[in-house]
Amino acid sequence: MATFTQKMTLSYILLTYFLSADIGLFVHVASFGINYGQVANNLPPPEKVLELLGTLKITKTRIYDTNPDILKAFANSNVEIIVTIENQILNQLNDPQQALQWVNTNIKPYLPDTKITGIQVGNEVFTEIDTTLIQYLVPAVINIHNALVQLGLESNIHVSTPSSLEVLEESYPPSAGSFRSEISGIMYQLLEFLSKTKSPFWINAYPYFAYKNNPNQISLDYVLFNHNQGMIDPNTNLHYDNMLYAMVDAVTFAIGKLGFNGIEVRVSETGWPSKGDSDEIGASLENAEIYNKNLLRRQMKNEGTPLNPRMRLESYLFALFNENLKNGPTSERNYGLFEHDESMTYNVGLSSFAKSSNPSTSISLTSSATRTKQAAQKEKQSMFYWMFVYLLISSLCAFL
Repeated sequence: MATFTQKMTLSYILLTYFLSADIGLFVHVASFGINYGQVANNLPPPEKVLELLGTLKITKTRIYDTNPDILKAFANSNVEIIVTIENQILNQLNDPQQALQWVNTNIKPYLPDTKITGIQVGNEVFTEIDTTLIQYLVPAVINIHNALVQLGLESNIHVSTPSSLEVLEESYPPSAGSFRSEISGIMYQLLEFLSKTKSPFWINAYPYFAYKNNPNQISLDYVLFNHNQGMIDPNTNLHYDNMLYAMVDAVTFAIGKLGFNGIEVRVSETGWPSKGDSDEIGASLENAEIYNKNLLRRQMKNEGTPLNPRMRLESYLFALFNENLKNGPTSERNYGLFEHDESMTYNVGLSSFAKSSNPSTSISLTSSATRTKQAAQKEKQSMFYWMFVYLLISSLCAFL
């Protein structure tokens, strides 16, 4: 007759096997999201996009507005959405009543069915060409938060704003990170708000730009997360084997120098273009595939940066689709993992990321409704099968 310890050991082994079985249902990366841009005239409807995200096991996305079609389509799904307030209306939100009206119109009607988890007030306001916007940023952030509080909606929705790395005066080595002096006053006010509300500081961090601007001095392997010697910060002795983590820690150090500790830094955008103009060094299909594939591998490990190794780095990949109406150089229209018809621009290994029970799904990813439903049905069947096996053997153990 089996001892209590033997039965518990057997049950533990069976439970571990059940939870780790390659059935796809339990596997996801809590810290990974993707940006769903819409500056295009050929993208699939939101309902199809939701199916695609479901196929990829991605449960976090960020949009650059409050598109009602998307917010309605994503209702009753498991996808968390961060929405964005456009830069051009920030001045209106200086008025608390206007901010309250904005929340009543753009947020409240979709809750709780749609999982809106964050509001980004503007995008890269500190580095906008229109510098007058900066004066409206913090009042808008505060008024939007107060509107959420007034409506009893603040507990599940953080309010913040994403900044580019251009907010930094110094970024190398990371310990030298500091904000530009001309924005330090307003940055202090923002950090005071983020600290008080326990909201994250978001950055749009692109190692691609650093490499493009200085390819002779910066190692391509270092920016692509490939194996490399890396660098050691002489002031902290921390070792960095990739530029993204160095960028994040430079921002963390800059925040600390303004007197704030404990504000989490998250990456609202990072990615690599698969195509570029002749002077856009490094923009290629191969490099884009390597960067995003390596980023996903790091995300699967729930890694933190050298400065905060125990705090997983939350990152949002840019972007889900190539967007054919974006202005600027060719690269701007070629950051997407997918083309407008949902075919892959390149394969970043999402089959291993999603741990799909149907490997071919992650290779072609046509994301048709029929295929998605079939995949979901297979996952459900697999789940019940392993649950039955576990319960059956556990019951047998009880009689031993």
